Formats: sequence, structure tokens, C-alpha cells
Amino acid sequence: MSGLFSAVGSLWTWLSTIFDPLCGPAGLFTVFTMFSPHTMLACGDAGWGDELAGGLKITIAVSLATLPLGIIIGFFVALAQQSEERSLRLAAGVFTTIFRGLPELLTLFIIYYGLQILLQTVLAKFGYNGPVEINAFAAGMVALAIVFSAYCSEVLVSAFKAIPKGQYEAGDALGFHRARTMRLIIVPQLVRISLPNLGNLWMNLLKDTSYVSIIGLADIIRQTGIAVRATKAPFTFYSIACLFYLTLAVISSIGLFYLDRWAKQAEVRR
Repeated sequence: MSGLFSAVGSLWTWLSTIFDPLCGPAGLFTVFTMFSPHTMLACGDAGWGDELAGGLKITIAVSLATLPLGIIIGFFVALAQQSEERSLRLAAGVFTTIFRGLPELLTLFIIYYGLQILLQTVLAKFGYNGPVEINAFAAGMVALAIVFSAYCSEVLVSAFKAIPKGQYEAGDALGFHRARTMRLIIVPQLVRISLPNLGNLWMNLLKDTSYVSIIGLADIIRQTGIAVRATKAPFTFYSIACLFYLTLAVISSIGLFYLDRWAKQAEVRR
């Protein structure tokens, strides 16, 4: 069995190398440096291409990991804001006020450093006095998800208010439980209504991932900064960083356009 896993891992590594859009055989940096293998953008030991490609992958991974977590938290916060229970509404209001008011960088510091201090304090009471370190990727993902959810909840609350109460009554008339009404009737409309604003939040999230470089995560900004300090060529590498973010923005805009069109077509079919 271990041999099978090893073979699958080797195959995945080979495929990711072949189809790597930056450092693969037909990748951007490979083609660009074909006639000048010792340029600063070459992949491998000769240049910084593979480091920049790795930073791009980290940025994409943080964004994609943060998005579903932020939407899920934001959805439940939005439900709490509309709850008949006063304590839930108050807690949701405090949550959104705090994390929409704090700078993203400060939230990141609170999650990354604050949780380490908290864990060290708790573990010390049980006799463990060793160092405690939180994974930078997990801390960045959680911090950005919390900030994203605070804004997402406001978008979803507005979308909830745009759905007529008769939709809930229709579910009750059909004998649906409230959870089934939410899943089959409310959520599809919620997605269609909130999609444009959620798309804007996604674009902001792509840019906010640059904050994780502060806690040592090797994203685009951190790898670019290291390359700049080593080569003294800031214009070259910061231009590449700009190109990376603009490319992600363009791809996201295209994806959101087709997603919005699909949602509208699905609504017409309904």
C-alpha cells in the first residue's frame, strides 16, 4: 500500500511539474528565460522563478481555504443577527462591529500571537512550559476568515431582507421543516442576490492575503521582498508581483461573470 501511495505521489509531482504555468516546460518563466538561463527569473538555483511561483501558490491556497470558512461563519452570524433571541443578535452585532472596525493586520496579530500566549498560559497550568507555536498558514486563514465573515454577514443580512417572507410561508405550507425551507427555497435565492457583493469581498480577500507575509508565510509579497533584497532589483520583482495579483483579479472577474450568469439562468428556469 505504501508503494501505491508513493507511486501516486510521484505521479502527482510529475504532473504538477509538467503543467506548472510558471516553471513547467512551457511555463512563463521557462519560456522567458529560454535564451538566458542565468537571468533573475530563471527557475531552479539560477534564479528566483520557483520562489515566486511558490509564493503565488501560497497566496491562492490561503484565499481558497479562507473563502468557504468565511462564508460559513458569515452565514451563521447573519442568521444570529436575525434571530428572535436578543442575546444572539447582540453577540452577532458585537462580532461584526469589532472585526469590521479593527484593521486586518491587527486581527492577524491577535490571532497569531494572542492565541500562542493563551495556549502557553493554559498549558503552563498543566505543567507544560515548552514553547507553543501556531502554524502561520492556519493563523492567517482563520484571521482572514473572521474578517471576511464580518463583512459577509452584512451582505447576507441584506440578501435575507430582500427575500419576501412569503417564501418562508410557502415552505411551511408545503410541510417543509425550516431547515429544508432554508436549503431548497431560501439559500438558492440568497446566493443569487448576494453574489455580486460576495464577488467584491473575494477580490478584497485576494489582496488581503498579502498580510500573511508579516507572520512569515511565504506568499507573493514575502518572496518578492526576499528577491528584491537579494538582487537589488525592486522594479522587476514588484512588477511581477503586480502582474500576479492583476492576473488573479482578471481570472476571478471572468469566473464571477460566468457564475453570475449561471445563477440568473438558474433563476429563470425556476
